[in-house]
Amino acid sequence: MTDKPVPPAESQEGPVEIPAEIAEDWARIREGAEELIPERDWVDKLVRSRREKRPLRVKLGCDPSSPDLHIGHSVVLRKLREFQDMGHRVVFIIGDATGRIGDPTGRSETRPQLTEQQVKANADTYFQQVFRILDEAKTEIAFNSQWFRSLTFEDAIRLLAQMTVARMLERDDFEKRHAAGHAIHLHEFLYPLMQGYDSIMVRADIEAGGTDQKFNLLVGRDLQREAGQEPQVILTMPLLVGLDGKNKMSKSLGNQIGICEPPDQIFGKAMSITDEMMEEYYRLALGYPTAEARRLMEECRAGTAHPRDLKARLARELTARYHSEAAAREAEKRFNRVHRERERPEEMEELRLRLGSDGKLWICEALVQAELSRSNGEARRLIRQGGLKIDGQRVDDEMLELGRGSFDVQAGRRRFLKITLT
Repeated sequence: MTDKPVPPAESQEGPVEIPAEIAEDWARIREGAEELIPERDWVDKLVRSRREKRPLRVKLGCDPSSPDLHIGHSVVLRKLREFQDMGHRVVFIIGDATGRIGDPTGRSETRPQLTEQQVKANADTYFQQVFRILDEAKTEIAFNSQWFRSLTFEDAIRLLAQMTVARMLERDDFEKRHAAGHAIHLHEFLYPLMQGYDSIMVRADIEAGGTDQKFNLLVGRDLQREAGQEPQVILTMPLLVGLDGKNKMSKSLGNQIGICEPPDQIFGKAMSITDEMMEEYYRLALGYPTAEARRLMEECRAGTAHPRDLKARLARELTARYHSEAAAREAEKRFNRVHRERERPEEMEELRLRLGSDGKLWICEALVQAELSRSNGEARRLIRQGGLKIDGQRVDDEMLELGRGSFDVQAGRRRFLKITLT
């Protein structure tokens, strides 16, 4: 195996001259990207594509490990849309086979395996979401179970024979788990090989992914070469930090902004990011050129622009992107009414819950059933931190039991719900 997952190939090759005929496309591809690996192969592919008038096949795989995509996914999806606008073709692979294993990237422990039914239910939601960004007419959709179901055990052995344990342990997450004495299950070693095999099956020219996918993407180059195909080139995009300001955006961490969330949720969550995160969100979530995003932040630091106004602009544009300008304006009005003028929203979602056999419902259980908290423990923390109000009054009692009636519930700064207990 020739490609190493550490320094990019171009740093070993020296500067690469960019022909004038692809200079405009090259600048557009480079904008916002982390790495293009290896640059010399990139240039060759782009030049041949233009001269032969042959669109390049740009691959992105996405495992349906949850039903919702978030704006962290949109960072790569928007780059793929740029390729489509340049005349290339996107191959979007739904990893209904790889999703059964779960990508071990960035994990300190083995992912729980999903059932076929869970994977299918999650995958069914992806189409309406990805086509909010991608051009459907220029997108091929493939499920990788199409080819993995027909693989024999002999085929699997041949695939495994192309990777050594030493090479697999070069992965940062595997190396850390091994050093810490944490279990690494053999089926997890299959994941990068399966992702690489996808590249063979769709004859990918380019594969895109987050920076955390670099190892997997390079494996695809190796497997294509072994299969007699021209190896794909790699494009990595930065990872968007989630609302907690520390970890990459992830549904499992609850720090995400979903692209299908209601306008009020998108706007409110965007307003909760820190001032320090704004430049990154302008660049990665909205696609502003780096120079423009930096200019806005310079205005902030110079005092010619207020951080709150720039954040509201960001929230408006983000909400409009996944809904409409009108929806964004209305979301901003409601946000200001609730958070600046301290009024409750005029309309609240209503939910009916059943009381227990004793005619009562524990407050933490009510919050979990209403999906205002993910667990009883999280509900307790919300109450301890003063983040729960019922009918405008702060709740401090974690053991509060509710009886029959209707209640206006506020969880945190943005979640409002009318709960009726019967």
